[in-house]
Amino acid sequence: MEILIALIVVVILMVVAATKFHFHPFLSLLLAGIVMGFVGGLSETEVTNMLMNGFGKTLGSIGIIIAFGTIIGAYLEKSGGAKTLANWVLKAIGENRSALAMNITGFIVSIPVYCDSGFIILSSLNKAISKKTKIPLVVLGVSLAAGLYATHVFVPPTPGPLAATAALDADLGLVIMLGLIVAIPVSLSGYFWAKYIGRDMKTEVLETSIEEVIIEKLPKTSISFAPIIVPIVLIALKSISNYPTHPFGEGVISTIINFIGNPVIALFAGVFLAFKLKDKKTKETHFHWVTSGLKEAGIIILITGAGGAFGAILRATGIGDVIGSSFSDFNLGLFLPFLIAAVLKSAQGSSTVSIITTAAIIAPILESFGLDSSLGRALSVLSIGAGAMTVSHLNDSFFWVVAQFTGMDTATALKSQTLSTLFQGLTGIIIVMIIGWLFI
Repeated sequence: MEILIALIVVVILMVVAATKFHFHPFLSLLLAGIVMGFVGGLSETEVTNMLMNGFGKTLGSIGIIIAFGTIIGAYLEKSGGAKTLANWVLKAIGENRSALAMNITGFIVSIPVYCDSGFIILSSLNKAISKKTKIPLVVLGVSLAAGLYATHVFVPPTPGPLAATAALDADLGLVIMLGLIVAIPVSLSGYFWAKYIGRDMKTEVLETSIEEVIIEKLPKTSISFAPIIVPIVLIALKSISNYPTHPFGEGVISTIINFIGNPVIALFAGVFLAFKLKDKKTKETHFHWVTSGLKEAGIIILITGAGGAFGAILRATGIGDVIGSSFSDFNLGLFLPFLIAAVLKSAQGSSTVSIITTAAIIAPILESFGLDSSLGRALSVLSIGAGAMTVSHLNDSFFWVVAQFTGMDTATALKSQTLSTLFQGLTGIIIVMIIGWLFI
């Protein structure tokens, strides 16, 4: 039990270091791994070897994928492709259902684009719609944030769920398909909450220029969708191809699908499709846009690698057996990953750090909780995702982005955005546990 107590102390210290002293999670994860290694009885050679091997193995599996995902996100952001998607959804759903349209837009945009960036990109459109339709900006803002947040924690290639998929050795295609299934009602729960809180609100629009949104030259809808949809379809096809029934056979077709459906190849194709988003008249070159995406990827990749190093050391200490035997009588199952992620998220603010840290803790104990199957691993990733959105409040950058770009004071933001993420997280874990109860 000493090692379990040590893990709890180390995690608490990580949270305090991040919240009070603003210690970077990259350093805190590595430091936590070193401390846990020595507490767990590893020699200095074993600690350094596990640290480097865990870091390298994690980045070897998902480093390139994260880089490709951030490049696609940069192109959607800089070209106006994200706004094209918003305009298309708004036209399809109708202006009288603008809040739902923004919810769906956020759902789509946040698959390759970080939720903070996605909200900032679409905030001017939000304000223009509020001015035109007289729908309170808070309603549109919370609804958009709910859609962005849902795919941010559930659907790869967003870095958080992608890292958890790698850490738990889950099937990426299965995580994407199940993640989309879970994310839809989770997104809608935030939309319904936004509609509920907006019943008695007056329309207050921040200063904006509606013409700015209309006259801006945006990419075509099909070109904007392609970098998101094509990679997801290719990865999903690979998962279907590998089903025991072999629906595509075991010959050349299956081989080709398995190659182009490999996440690295699928996202690489998405990058080249994203190149079409850039207008030839734009002064910046492809080099500049790709560099912009890679700069964002750098920090994410390092934190993810540090999480992998932390997880490798935890596995080497045998803490999985300790946690498994300690909690086996409680039969928490899929609720345990949710609980750990929710505590970490609420305490230190970052969903991605919460997901990566929880995945490292949970990976060694999946077998103890009967979650060692392909479905069990995928659902564990989604359980962590549900916890990592519960809840967004004062220590979360996304909370402040939503509040500031929607013109909410802190009290209003807590009643609207924070409660929205609470209902979303609870909706997510309920659905995940129902799927687990039916099929595991």
